[in-house]
Amino acid sequence: MIAARPFPPAAYPERDAATDNISRVKSARFSNVQRGVLDPGNSPNLRYAMPKFSFTSAVALLAASTFAFAAEPAPGAQGVNIVQSNDSVRVEINGELFTQYWFKGKQHLALMEGKDGITKTNPTKHVYFFPVMGPGGVSMTRSWPMVNGVPGEEIDGHPHHRGLWFAHGKVNGVDFWGEVEKSGKIVHDQFLEMKGGKDEGVIKSSSKWIAPDGKVVCFDERTARFYNRPANERVMDFEITIKALPDRDALFGDTKEGTMAIRVNEEMRVTRGKKQPGTGHIVLSTGIRDDAPPEKGETKTWGKRADWCDYYGKVGGKTVGIAIFNHPSNPVSPTPWHVRDYGLFAANPFGIHDFEKKEAGAGNLTVPAGKSITFKYRIYIHEGDEQSAKVAERYKEYVAQVK
Repeated sequence: MIAARPFPPAAYPERDAATDNISRVKSARFSNVQRGVLDPGNSPNLRYAMPKFSFTSAVALLAASTFAFAAEPAPGAQGVNIVQSNDSVRVEINGELFTQYWFKGKQHLALMEGKDGITKTNPTKHVYFFPVMGPGGVSMTRSWPMVNGVPGEEIDGHPHHRGLWFAHGKVNGVDFWGEVEKSGKIVHDQFLEMKGGKDEGVIKSSSKWIAPDGKVVCFDERTARFYNRPANERVMDFEITIKALPDRDALFGDTKEGTMAIRVNEEMRVTRGKKQPGTGHIVLSTGIRDDAPPEKGETKTWGKRADWCDYYGKVGGKTVGIAIFNHPSNPVSPTPWHVRDYGLFAANPFGIHDFEKKEAGAGNLTVPAGKSITFKYRIYIHEGDEQSAKVAERYKEYVAQVK
């Protein structure tokens, strides 16, 4: 049984009707925030009728269209600036886009061609950050399914791999990882805090995990903190507290499908197409690397436990990387890594049966009724490989800074 702690009864104040379709708690603190009134980038016809663009151009067009109708100019460019529109929150660092948090749940339908040749749409089932930008303004995330028609990108069977997100494939038996008909939804409820600043900015919100039958399975409160760092790196902390219902446990089941995840830029992949070599590499804090994969073709790093994992490769000819730090206070530490050579990169503390070939349910984690459990991670985006970016040292700094 996990060490879970009690929490005050979930407070979900009545929404302020004056905010129309932007939900936020009345007592929440908002500073240095701009709110848009229209988002033409949310039109499926507009977005998916785009001609083929380069990855960077497509992302830039999406970001620009989203905020072209802001109600008023954004504040000064220095520091961390946070801008809210009707379905996303834009985060800028010293005037440059870092990411957008998409919370509405009705944007970015995935277009896929079925075996019958008919193009089908796949709806969004969770909240996520996209794009996630790195040094030199390069995108660290795959564009599809948020942007279609980018040359060189593969449309695979993973439309649920959206930017940077937190979800899991088995919570009280419900799949919150996938985006099929039987999947549950992680639905934004309200913003609790949103502010920018000279040194850092924060977005704090609450969400409901809702099963296909409409019943709430659990709640969460999530905090994303963004730091003003030099242009050659980006740092984001993500903390999420899962809250069980007052009268029902929340069981996070043993499955590899999860959890704290990012889908990296296609150019960074370890392999491309049918296992053709790519530019990418995967490195764990233990020193295990992706090199010399075993017989089944899976890299040596898959399912292994480590304090951190770094995924780096070339984007536009420049070597850049993403490291995810697992905080030692997390319920499972070191954590197993659901990291794939095709670009999925996730910390998954629950999938022990799949990763370590133990009995089914070995990774189950129960949050007792009325209690909660918290996970903390840092996303460190850098130039170069894990050595030149001093990832191991930066992990130690994280552990010392965040308690």
